[in-house]
Amino acid sequence: MGAGVSGLSAADSQFKTGLNDVPEGCISSIYMYLDPPEICKLARLNRAFRRASLADFVWETKLPSNHGYLVKEVLGQTLDSLCKKETFAKLCRPNRFDGGTKEVWLDKQSGKLCMSVSAKALKITGIDDRRYWNHIPTEESRFETVAYLQQIWWFEVVGELEFEFSPGSYSLFFRLHLGKPSRRFGRRTCNINQVHGWNIKPVRFQLSTSTGQEVSSECYLYDSGKWVYYHVGDFIVTGDSNSPTKIKFSMMQIDCTHTKGGLCVDSVSICPSGFRQMSFK
Repeated sequence: MGAGVSGLSAADSQFKTGLNDVPEGCISSIYMYLDPPEICKLARLNRAFRRASLADFVWETKLPSNHGYLVKEVLGQTLDSLCKKETFAKLCRPNRFDGGTKEVWLDKQSGKLCMSVSAKALKITGIDDRRYWNHIPTEESRFETVAYLQQIWWFEVVGELEFEFSPGSYSLFFRLHLGKPSRRFGRRTCNINQVHGWNIKPVRFQLSTSTGQEVSSECYLYDSGKWVYYHVGDFIVTGDSNSPTKIKFSMMQIDCTHTKGGLCVDSVSICPSGFRQMSFK
């Protein structure tokens, strides 16, 4: 009896299976329903999970539909030179283009596109006159410098962008700061002595696209000493066009009855609408 039981247990042990026995095709199919960080975690389990994580069809589902455009125009490479996983990894890094004045990247969790446009890529009234504006260095900007307004009567900042976005809804923001930030003895300080005029009349924000979408809003600037994202508006990119979308955006306060000053213009940020995990600096 005992010998029979012992023989049965030995036979059962021959049929035990583990993670190494799961077919790579099954693992890859599971990966298609997971987020990229989850795939990378499972890839550490063993060789089968790691090999399955390299499948092109897995990462094809994580890339935006415009990834070919991004590889060519932003990375300066061809699709044939990269596997899909490598394409995703490179696009998740902050990639600068257009002379270093614009930066684009994919959110690692969702694969959705985010973009930031430097103040140096914007048309700013009076920017070349040092009586009004200065470009000041700061660690608080993705682009290491911001445009600082000392004082002016006519305030206007305009930007234009032509880019092939994947289909979806996007939100556009101006990143602004009342006061001049700096560091002293390793600590952050902010000079607000020149901040004035923004509580008298609101700033007008506008956004328009080549597809006929237009939106405008008004807002008083607030919270001196803090970086604030001011929402300009949303725009929609439909799936029936693979051509670039032209966008024009602006902010202005052109009431010449009073001066305004003490404002830092850092950048314009674009992200999917409702995106609450913005990795903007």
